[in-house]
Amino acid sequence: MFLSESQAAFRTLRKAIPRVRLYFINKNAYSTQVEYKPIRSVLVANRGEIAIRVFRACTELGIKSVAIYSEQDKMHMHRQKADESYMVGKGLAPVEAYLNIPEIIRVCKENDIDAVHPGYGFLSERSDFAQAVIDAGLRFIGPSPKVVQNMGDKVAARIAAIEAGVPIVPGTDGPVTSKEEALAFCQKHGLPVIFKAAYGGGGRGMRVVRKMEEVEENFERASSEAKAAFGNGAMFIEKFIERPRHIEVQLLGDKAGNVVHLYERDCSVQRRHQKVVELAPAPRLPVETRDKMTEAAVRLAKHVGYENAGTVEFLCDESGNFYFIEVNARLQVEHTVTEEITGIDLVQSQIRIAEGMTLKELGLTQENVVPRGFAIQCRVTTEDPANDFQPNTGRLEVFRSGEGMGIRLDSASTYAGAIISPYYDSLLVKVISHASDLQSSASKMNRALREFRIRGVKTNIPFLLNVLENQKFLHGVLDTYFIDEHPQLFKFSTTQNRAQKLLNYLGEVLVNGPQTPLATSLKPAEVNPHVPQVPLVTEPPQGLRDIIVREGPAAFAKEVRSRKNLLLMDTTFRDAHQSLMATRVRTHDLLKISPYVAHKFNNLYSLENWGGATFDVALRFLHECPWERLEEMRKRIPNIPFQMLLRGANAVGYTSYPDNVVYKFCELAVQTGMDIFRVFDSLNYLPNLILGMEAAGKAGGVVEAAISYTGDVGDPKRTKYDLKYYTNLADELVKAGTHVLCIKDMAGLLKPESARYV
Repeated sequence: MFLSESQAAFRTLRKAIPRVRLYFINKNAYSTQVEYKPIRSVLVANRGEIAIRVFRACTELGIKSVAIYSEQDKMHMHRQKADESYMVGKGLAPVEAYLNIPEIIRVCKENDIDAVHPGYGFLSERSDFAQAVIDAGLRFIGPSPKVVQNMGDKVAARIAAIEAGVPIVPGTDGPVTSKEEALAFCQKHGLPVIFKAAYGGGGRGMRVVRKMEEVEENFERASSEAKAAFGNGAMFIEKFIERPRHIEVQLLGDKAGNVVHLYERDCSVQRRHQKVVELAPAPRLPVETRDKMTEAAVRLAKHVGYENAGTVEFLCDESGNFYFIEVNARLQVEHTVTEEITGIDLVQSQIRIAEGMTLKELGLTQENVVPRGFAIQCRVTTEDPANDFQPNTGRLEVFRSGEGMGIRLDSASTYAGAIISPYYDSLLVKVISHASDLQSSASKMNRALREFRIRGVKTNIPFLLNVLENQKFLHGVLDTYFIDEHPQLFKFSTTQNRAQKLLNYLGEVLVNGPQTPLATSLKPAEVNPHVPQVPLVTEPPQGLRDIIVREGPAAFAKEVRSRKNLLLMDTTFRDAHQSLMATRVRTHDLLKISPYVAHKFNNLYSLENWGGATFDVALRFLHECPWERLEEMRKRIPNIPFQMLLRGANAVGYTSYPDNVVYKFCELAVQTGMDIFRVFDSLNYLPNLILGMEAAGKAGGVVEAAISYTGDVGDPKRTKYDLKYYTNLADELVKAGTHVLCIKDMAGLLKPESARYV
């Protein structure tokens, strides 16, 4: 059948018929058969900003989006933005998790996913990944595996360019693996030359050589770097173009052999061969040069049978000559500026082409692609430009973005509280501005970046602002030496961060009081609390601890069970450290009241006076030794059992420690004066509980195993933690050798009526 060009009619047909063969008449007057099959779900084999970008396109098309994530990314935003998400690479290194092809294919098969989008980076230019996706009966949203392989091989790409009549830079016919071959090429073609990794990119394994005596050394260094990065040290050598502009042409091709260009981008603003700021269209590029360059890119794409989205990159010299560099057979980071000037959603176009739609059906004929205005993209990264752009990691304490008319933000984990990890790329957010001309677009970008407030990590925003205010940049006078030749770009004014510093100071004073009271008109408080005195010559009366000392923990437990009266534990000595009095209650003050407590409260079950809070306050605020505190209190209160909280395998911390550390800690605690260890785990996880119980018991302490209470045993229909759950847990704790059972109701969930059952 022959379809009309109405996109609305096609969409109606798309919904009504799940699969149909469509026939289109091309301009050469012969028919090309294309199978159309709607995509129901798309898995993005990537993370971060690009994953979210694809998810949004899927949502707008009514397609289910699926995320994968590593163990380190379990709280990352891209996982939350997808309809479904699955962990991959459990136990693997952070990057390796996203490179695990078999596991990604497994996730697709087990969850009825029918298409995969690779994003950029990771597996996006791996032909074996594209082939694995297709072999699994899935659709790969990108070029064919053969094209990915050929375009990823710089030598094969050069050969294809020559065959298509695209200008190339003079260079070696194949990969060079020895310094002798490199020297021979340089002697024949002259200097300068550039060494480039034959099987990778991104600036790694790249060296420019201008002196013959430096050829061999630079070749070995570049080859070594390429081997470390890509597993192959083969190098490609070509004549180096002085002061070039880096121009790339965005392409779209369909399954029927049609290709259109979406004009060009200027990526000349680079630091160490890494793009920093991208513009579209390329400013001050002659129309004749642009037309020749875009025509050459389309010709090359048709020659290799390119389909889906891709980019052909060129170097352009001062005379308007241009030379082919490479083909990026994927979506690129800077695709956003092309979208802004053309109004074409590249990701949606990728998906529709993968479904079988042609460019004509998408309305993407060359005459319909018209650029409007100028767009700029700045990559805001968590790098410190004042420290050689070293990656900066940590927690985003404050995040406020720049927004407004003409500003687009493509980001991933940009919110207050987000953790910036050291495992992945430092890109935080892509900021894209669009206006009628270059100067207006730069002004919008400048304003937006100045609105950003990012605290907790360093960013490259000060550097980006310097670029945007440079007069050469504003007039579009750009080449790849732009950053290197403008050292003033690295001069930054110090940010004040007044608001955050003030908040931190107020919080510190509110909790701990002024650290320099004499520097203000406020006089230090003169408080002499009354401390009841006891006869110093009189020994305190006997208490339950005497039984522990004489007969041991088992006898203590037997004595407690024999008493029918209510026994109390006093937590004053601990709770003082979990209040606004945090840094006021010193060991000095506690020891003053201790003799009175020993004489007047000898019938107490115990005093809780030690544990995690004590360690934190004593060491961090009071600069005291918690062990010395325990020892001194023991001397003054010899008759009442001391009790502490032990978090199972976590001891007094918030992370698991090696078993021998927990055992040694309990041993020293008993030697210093501790008696009862209340061992608990917030999830009632028996292995953690038993480890703490065994450590305390082996040290000679009284083991008080605590059951963390959750839910309501009085209403079994509304909780999975019924009475049987708790009684079974109690049985297990008794078997493990506890002396005392405890119900720990930290959240106040145990109702009086339910307590009867317990």
